[in-house]
Amino acid sequence: MPNNEDFNWEKYETKGFGEGYTQAERAEMEKLYDKTLNEITEKEVITGTVVGINDKDVIINIGFKSDGLVPLSEFRDLEDLKIGDEVELFIEEQENSLGQLVLSRKKAKMVKAWQMIEDALEYDNVIEGLVKRRTKGGLIVDIYGVEAFLPGSQIDVKPIRDFDIYVGKKMEVKVVKINHANDNVVVSHKVLIEKDLEKQKAEILNNLEKGQVLEGVIKNMTNFGVFIDLGGVDGLLHITDISWGRINHPEEVLNLDDKVQIVVLDFDDDKKRISLGMKQLTPHPWDSLSANLEVGSKVEGKIVNVADYGAFLELAPGVEGLIHVSEMSWSQHLRNPADFVKVGDEIVAVVLTLDKDDRKMSLGIKQLTEDPWTKQEMATKYAVGTKHKGIVRNLTNFGLFLELEEGIDGLVHVSDLSWTKKIKHPSEFVKVNEELDVVVLELDLDNRRLALGHKQLEENPWDTFESVFPVGSDHKCTIISKNDKGAILELPYGLEGFATTKNLEKEDGSQAEAGEALDFKVIEFSKDDKRIVLSHTATFKEDASLKGKKAGAKKKPTGTESTATPAAEKSTLGDLDALSALKEKMDEEANKK
Repeated sequence: MPNNEDFNWEKYETKGFGEGYTQAERAEMEKLYDKTLNEITEKEVITGTVVGINDKDVIINIGFKSDGLVPLSEFRDLEDLKIGDEVELFIEEQENSLGQLVLSRKKAKMVKAWQMIEDALEYDNVIEGLVKRRTKGGLIVDIYGVEAFLPGSQIDVKPIRDFDIYVGKKMEVKVVKINHANDNVVVSHKVLIEKDLEKQKAEILNNLEKGQVLEGVIKNMTNFGVFIDLGGVDGLLHITDISWGRINHPEEVLNLDDKVQIVVLDFDDDKKRISLGMKQLTPHPWDSLSANLEVGSKVEGKIVNVADYGAFLELAPGVEGLIHVSEMSWSQHLRNPADFVKVGDEIVAVVLTLDKDDRKMSLGIKQLTEDPWTKQEMATKYAVGTKHKGIVRNLTNFGLFLELEEGIDGLVHVSDLSWTKKIKHPSEFVKVNEELDVVVLELDLDNRRLALGHKQLEENPWDTFESVFPVGSDHKCTIISKNDKGAILELPYGLEGFATTKNLEKEDGSQAEAGEALDFKVIEFSKDDKRIVLSHTATFKEDASLKGKKAGAKKKPTGTESTATPAAEKSTLGDLDALSALKEKMDEEANKK
């Protein structure tokens, strides 16, 4: 309004209200009136003055041509609201259908809240909010009347397992993300803690030394160790450095959130990884071992681990000895240690080696029983010629090892398995873990050697074969196989013979082939080498060398040729009877197999 001193009121005085104004005077009057009003814009926040309060509304003057009404419910947070107070309002409409000015304090608060939230994000401001409730994956925090989401991972630097303890409490946060499309706000409390921890971390790392004893809180546990919070920096306490004794998981002796004393074992040059120890704060149990413990002492303990090569016996937490599988049994055939012991077994063992400086100990349990090779009855029990039954434990190219009893093994050479069969490998005759009857051929107690034989359980049939297959005798044979050197022949009684290529020539000049059954003449017999050489060609072509062999075979040191022949014929007939009985026995054994 113009000042009273400048305005000429007398000029506009009339007898009636609104009367007596010329058009020019009215225009000037309106011009002066408009200067007293504020220019406002819809959808913006302005400041207004409370000019009236009733039961439902608050009357607000914003300097516009009309006052605005705001519901009293929007001022519930202002208990002492009175006329003359200034408040911020949001202009929704300058004039509605009723010609009224529409204002909103609620929207004004929301607009201002979003402005402060955006400023907090831009200028990295710290905001105080109220935790209203828990939600999936985190908390809902009220900041300036806007609900913001606080993820569980952003509450603290350590994992939080109970979110409910924060509900209803005030918390300082920072805005880390705004999604305007969905009006979503994401805040973090963790970043404030990390900022404080950076100072602590720098101080800790600068003063870190090997051997330094610190206090920390167990932050996380895994099967390989424990992560400990040292006050802003984490260190790893490996499972092997928790206790001198053997443990399978840290949770056996430690709990989350426990405060523990630890010692710094090592850290890298960048000081990003810190190795910690706990057992190093106590004396090593090896230092507490009895002075009377020595090689030969008997000790008691519990099996704590079983490996392929042996088992570990724990005498006391942190004191273990290895029982190698070879020290579990006198048997020379190594088996799985699990056949003798299992984890948790409490047993007695004998100290075999002891090195207190290197803290190593080897133990044995077979030493608790007598070595079977040193028993007095060994010399008589396994004397040459005695018969036994054993279990096949191992096969080699040259023979097999037979266990007669625990710790007593013997070797059966491949040549001592059969009188008649040509065995290239023991697996052709017997399998591992099968039983086999044998006779002792040789005993050497000093060197712990026992030579055994299987074929020696029967008489040597080659003594009889010598008279059945004399040089010059004819036999029906089948060619089993053939190669460049000659052919393998199948002889009676399961024997095999050999014929060279030149002795396979038929009378018509062709060569005998595999599968043919022909007459063959014995041209060589060796009992020691168990070898019979035959010739088909000699059956129709007389060989000069064969004549000499036949003549030599008929000569006798005493007597004449006329008396030698009947005797030879009689001996041959007797041998045939023995051979017939032998063949029946061999057939019976073949049928059993």
